[in-house]
Amino acid sequence: MTEPSSPPPDERLKRYLVGGAVRDMLLGVPVEERDWLVTGASQEQLLQNGFQQVGQHFPVFLHPETHEEHALPRHTAGNLDDSLAAVEEDLRRRDLTINAIALASDGHLVDPLGGAMDLDNRILRHTPHFREDPIRVLRLARFYARFKALGFHVAPETMTLVRQMVDQGELDQLVPERVFNEFKKALSEQAPAAFFELLRQTGALGIVLPELDRLFGIPQPARYHPEIDTGLHSLMVLQQACTLSPLPEVRFAALVHDVGKGTTPATEWPRHIGHEGRGAPIIQALAKRLRLPAQWRDLAMAASRYHLHAHRALELRPAALLKMLEALDAFRRVERFQQFLIVCEADMRGRKGFESEPYPQRAFLSGARETAANVDPARVMADQPPPRQIATRIRKARVQALAAYRSAFRSETE
Repeated sequence: MTEPSSPPPDERLKRYLVGGAVRDMLLGVPVEERDWLVTGASQEQLLQNGFQQVGQHFPVFLHPETHEEHALPRHTAGNLDDSLAAVEEDLRRRDLTINAIALASDGHLVDPLGGAMDLDNRILRHTPHFREDPIRVLRLARFYARFKALGFHVAPETMTLVRQMVDQGELDQLVPERVFNEFKKALSEQAPAAFFELLRQTGALGIVLPELDRLFGIPQPARYHPEIDTGLHSLMVLQQACTLSPLPEVRFAALVHDVGKGTTPATEWPRHIGHEGRGAPIIQALAKRLRLPAQWRDLAMAASRYHLHAHRALELRPAALLKMLEALDAFRRVERFQQFLIVCEADMRGRKGFESEPYPQRAFLSGARETAANVDPARVMADQPPPRQIATRIRKARVQALAAYRSAFRSETE
């Protein structure tokens, strides 16, 4: 194994390729970014060599040419000469053994925790310092989501440790921005459902996303949901969303679209009348707690409120159809409306036995929006109606256009 060439400006600085780059090289998967550990140097020396410092608590230095991240070993007690010891100590303080491997310029692996063997055995195992930062529980789940398809599993002792951390309240004070950052990264993986599955197995899901956690064990009508369990349905919808969109905000909306069912009284199970309306304020509170971007919040709330309207779109009267489009702000927020339709299709397909079913409502609603949007206001106002009548006349023209569109669509699809 050879180190990718990208020498620092000063050849006297000794450095090691570390972290995900080494892990992915050993796995034989594409290396997306490279991080470096520099020994035998000080911050001042790196700055003198043209590196740019970013961050304060744990400073990172950007290479002046490649802009790759370089860092000094953590907790070296000022010993700049014992470079191998400094590297090994730095590696021990990382999150997982598979991320605690370094590659020297001569091709030698520095692997104090047996990370290479864990890679061979497909094991996700914690390091001795894993517990120092509880966000690593979410990182563990994220790597599980990334590598589950390759046969990786979590070491039993790591599962035990994480459950202890949860039980002892170590995840209770996680910073919202860091939680969201892990959610965003996990939702961008190929199998993000595994992220939430592992969090639930360890008890962490009830801490970081209780709105989803409480859905497990809540039944739904078997006629419409052969999978029965609402939590399982939510993960199935997420899986379907992954086949339809790479966007994490779309996948998140798919995941939480049914959180309103978590507030249905048990005496009303398995029915969940009105869960759409109950879900929107839950998502709003969730978004405030995790400080979600507005586009994430708005899409998720729209999916909660109107996914059943979308499923019944072909049955709606033209006036009701227009009212739905207006409520979704479909004429101004075209991209969000299209994302909403993807979530609705994922919801329909995220049921046992329905995974490959067609969803004509998506094409129908997309065409309905376009039809109504194409109504020409100039033609409506050709006879110069009073200003107070203009909006009413435009709505009437749109309803008429939607009536004709619906009839044509039904004729084509029957």
